[in-house]
Amino acid sequence: MLNLFPELLTYGLIGPFILRVVIGVLFINLGYLELTREKYRWQKIFETIGFKPATLWTKVFGVLEIVSGLLLVAGLYTQGAALFFVIISLAEMYIEYREPVILKRNIVFYLLVFVIVASLLVTGAGFFAFDLPL
Repeated sequence: MLNLFPELLTYGLIGPFILRVVIGVLFINLGYLELTREKYRWQKIFETIGFKPATLWTKVFGVLEIVSGLLLVAGLYTQGAALFFVIISLAEMYIEYREPVILKRNIVFYLLVFVIVASLLVTGAGFFAFDLPL
């Protein structure tokens, strides 16, 4: 079957651009929350899963999320940042599945994040990025 609007296929690289910027801003916000308001919750999570000292892991994890989110927004090392977030979202989905009371967000949130970053991993950065497909 033919596309209803074949002219819109010209703008196919805008989709990854929009997803990249939105998920980058989301992870910048989540990293900031891990360093501020949700710090004690994340320390408890890291203690529960055996990552000690939990305060250090909370800071490292929050900073990594902020830096990787900034890389996504800038379109720099997009696939590397997306791979990092694929691993993180899978781990958080597993934790949410095993212990629903530990994490603040539900499994649908982590599934949606996983799908977005997995699509960025295979499609690349899209428009307005430093990453160029070879």
